[in-house]
Amino acid sequence: NVDVVDQIPSSALGSFESDLGDRAVNQAAAIFQSFTIPQSLPHWGGEEGKLRRAAISHAIDRQTITDTIFNGTRTPASDFTSPVISGWSESVEGSDVLQYDPDKAKELWAQAEAISPFEGAFTIAYNVDGGHQEWVEAVTNSVKNVLGIEAAGQQYAVFADLRTDVNAAKRGEAHGLTGGFRTGWQADYPGLFNFLGPLYATDASSNDGGYSNPAFDELLTKGSSAASLEEANGFFQEAQTILFQDLPAIPLWYSNVTGGSAETVSNVEFGWNSVPLYYAITKA
Repeated sequence: NVDVVDQIPSSALGSFESDLGDRAVNQAAAIFQSFTIPQSLPHWGGEEGKLRRAAISHAIDRQTITDTIFNGTRTPASDFTSPVISGWSESVEGSDVLQYDPDKAKELWAQAEAISPFEGAFTIAYNVDGGHQEWVEAVTNSVKNVLGIEAAGQQYAVFADLRTDVNAAKRGEAHGLTGGFRTGWQADYPGLFNFLGPLYATDASSNDGGYSNPAFDELLTKGSSAASLEEANGFFQEAQTILFQDLPAIPLWYSNVTGGSAETVSNVEFGWNSVPLYYAITKA
């Protein structure tokens, strides 16, 4: 009854691609999802913290989770930005830390244990009213099964309560976080910097983990003053190599835009902001 659908209802996510064939759209959007572990927490700062975050990252089976929990409507992350942004690359140096590798995860965790034994459970805080419970449980179960540690979600009734504790931790005040917390970003404009500067630059407004690395900040500055987009993206990709070493947040996946079209139209494509390029659509 319609020419173009720009959002597939959840009830049809498992069947729309077989129903529509090559007229189905299921592609990564400018939405990046992750979780952040405050480096101020015991065992998560310094070299020990780097080793533990890398171990946790290698312990997450992103492909299986996106296939089973999200019916393939998420794309496992290979960087800190989005595939729909100019300059994106799936082969940034250090991005192998996002690969599911149980043996490597155990090796790195053991190195961290040699520095200081981990006590308690690994947790990821999330708001129950946001529909995050299923993937949090899947991620923590993956970590639990690989590393042999206790891992679970830390529930907050509503998003506002979660943000209260996140902001308190950011200010160095008392808070109720016991581990990591869900984070992410939806692009304001189609540029790599928009995924990097607001979240990881020193004292940036959305830098919830309190991350700071002068070398990273310097590369952002160089990219922002570059003479061309190509040159700027080179600096931004170099900046990402530092993020992969430090892992201020652990990338999970990109949210996909799902849609489709009828046989009544052609040339249906979706832009960087997940909206159909209506001006390009041709009516049969």
